[in-house]
Amino acid sequence: MKTILKKKPLNYFYIFCLGVVSSFSLPPYNIFLINFFTFTALFIFFVKQKLNLTKLDFFLNGWMFGFGYFTSSLYWITISLTFDQTFKILIPIAFLMIPLFLALFYGLATFILYFFKKFSNISLILIFSVTFSISEFLRGNILSGFPWNLISFSFSEFLPMLQILSLIGTYSFNLFCLTLFVLPSLLFLKKSKYNKYFIVSFLLLLIFIFIFGQIKLEQSKDIPPKNNNFIIKIISPKIGIERFYFTENEEEILQSLIKLSKPNKEVRTIYVWPEGMFNNTELKNLKKYKNIFAEKFSDKHLIIFGINNTVKEKTFNSLAVVNNNLEIIEFYNKNNLVPFGEFLPLEKFLNNLGIKTITNFYNSYSSGEKREIINLEKHKFDISFLPLICYEIIYSGKLSNRNNFDMIVNISEDGWFGKSIGPNQHFSHSIFRSIEEGKSIIRSTNNGTSALIDPYGQISKISESTYEGVIEIKQIKNPKKTFFSIYGNNIFFYFVAIYISLIFFLKTNREKI
Repeated sequence: MKTILKKKPLNYFYIFCLGVVSSFSLPPYNIFLINFFTFTALFIFFVKQKLNLTKLDFFLNGWMFGFGYFTSSLYWITISLTFDQTFKILIPIAFLMIPLFLALFYGLATFILYFFKKFSNISLILIFSVTFSISEFLRGNILSGFPWNLISFSFSEFLPMLQILSLIGTYSFNLFCLTLFVLPSLLFLKKSKYNKYFIVSFLLLLIFIFIFGQIKLEQSKDIPPKNNNFIIKIISPKIGIERFYFTENEEEILQSLIKLSKPNKEVRTIYVWPEGMFNNTELKNLKKYKNIFAEKFSDKHLIIFGINNTVKEKTFNSLAVVNNNLEIIEFYNKNNLVPFGEFLPLEKFLNNLGIKTITNFYNSYSSGEKREIINLEKHKFDISFLPLICYEIIYSGKLSNRNNFDMIVNISEDGWFGKSIGPNQHFSHSIFRSIEEGKSIIRSTNNGTSALIDPYGQISKISESTYEGVIEIKQIKNPKKTFFSIYGNNIFFYFVAIYISLIFFLKTNREKI
């Protein structure tokens, strides 16, 4: 027993390192092969040590894996705390506490595994995959949800594999990925002919997914784009995040956006500017810039941008559509807010400690009630879009219960995370959503990656975060509804049910499978 106790700190460090290494499978590194090593090693550890580990040990080792994984992949969150002296004292706390909290979900997954430790290795693989995938689903949905850096995002640059998202969605694909990454463990554990059958069956499924993806990508070439009688310009500036603390430079920022947009009064155009370009003006007070807009734009133009909107003492982070006279054509109030960035949990208590939200000088933003499709047809632009602000793009299966729109418009401010890996990770979510929903995504960011992504996750045009630029779009693709866009995350629960049924089938057959 003393020997086991002495080994525990070393075991925790080993598992922590596996989590750190596994994080390099995520964007922008995308070395997905790492997960075959890390997850196999993690699973073998539990199988080999299962007789020596208590329930608490199962939990703590899963927790340490998650702590390493999230510490390494989410360190960039603390960069947002460096712009205001008020928050700098919180940097060490945020650096540790956020990964420690998110790692609890992984600890829960391995804790549940303890109760099935006497099952066969194949059954344990299935149980491991189910518990981890459910913990990921919970992480993405409870409280405000934070579905960032799911294991499946290690395939962000492997588009043939990602095409299956159009059928089963991200969480179901995540379940598949977990099984895939643990599969090599059967080559190192107790030998059984059934191990070979299981490996071959799963590899055949992998081949099917790859072929399906290749066929879809080939078919995408034959889908005719929708020709518009107007163009769309995605504006990608490089405005310093310090503007949030200096209100007097707002008109200068506006002029720089207009200069970058290069409006041609004779060409029908929709301009898409990023989130938060007006740091000192609310939607209701925007008219003070009417003369500037009237001079630079014409009645053939519409402009989309992010702005604050206060209604009845509630402040919203909003997306607005205006014409050249600064008349508000449409607007959308953000539904999914960033904890601590846009709203404070336990606000009254934390305000008394001098803590406020990071991205604005108001009290917490209020959440919009619902997300409506914005149709510009009545404004003589034959197009409709689903509005998403910032990290609303990260929610799989929760964008809209309707699919009758032409594209998704996502505006964002990624400058809060500097030149870290954060903006790359944020951008990868757009690729997943485009395939799931079968929609083109127009993404306009400040200090981030702006792009046109087609319904198959292919990047048609891009402006990297290191440069300011303009993307001009004349056509977008709009294929049929995807299976996932109709049934959403219900599909994930069907797959979980299939896994559980298979586990019970293997259990009731007493042979050594």
